[in-house]
Amino acid sequence: MPRDKPDALWRAIHDNLNADIAAARYAPGDKLPTEAALAIRFGVNRHTVRRALGELSEAGVIFTRRGAGAFVAHRPTDYPIGARVRFHQNLRAAGRLPAKEILALETRAADTAEAEALRLVPGAQVHVYDGLSLADGMPVATFRSTFPAARFPDLPQALQRLKSVTEALREQGVADYTRASTRLTAKLASPTQALHLHLNPGAPILRTTAVNVDPDGHPIEYGRTWFAGDRITLTLSDL
Repeated sequence: MPRDKPDALWRAIHDNLNADIAAARYAPGDKLPTEAALAIRFGVNRHTVRRALGELSEAGVIFTRRGAGAFVAHRPTDYPIGARVRFHQNLRAAGRLPAKEILALETRAADTAEAEALRLVPGAQVHVYDGLSLADGMPVATFRSTFPAARFPDLPQALQRLKSVTEALREQGVADYTRASTRLTAKLASPTQALHLHLNPGAPILRTTAVNVDPDGHPIEYGRTWFAGDRITLTLSDL
């Protein structure tokens, strides 16, 4: 390890770790050794290690979580937003393994935005599905999907069992649905979103707000999704 210039020290650590990641010694999502362990490995102080890790983070090679350490970043996955948006289909097409986790399922009165989007009378009952979307085991998005309860009385049980909106709706008699509208907004991760997505609070995220309709044009889902900005690239096609 060169010791003649301070810059040479952190750059050498940076280049070594970068080479390790490029050679797949650390895979996407893997946690890197701690600052203390790296300091021992390279024979430097932790400040020098922190500088090297900071440069890797700035380049998007790694990401850090406060109190948890540094992790190898995933290559952003293209996620098409078009007339038919299907999470599992999109992820599989990108060569990733999709999965979903249920965070909450409840039936309650619709709020103003939900009632307007689903064309319901104020206070109508809706099913609300909060969940976490994963690609290759790494969280990439949190979401909230809202459905008219009167039309789909058994939807929560289907979602609990299938964890797929498309499959659950098919079981409820909706064989196909399309995207009527999508709004994209840049946001900053709240503490709860950051916890679920393994981000630092305030990290950039992308929010989509969308309405899906059945073949007759009736709204069946009002969805909001918050994507980790460094893991998903939203690509737009004609709606």
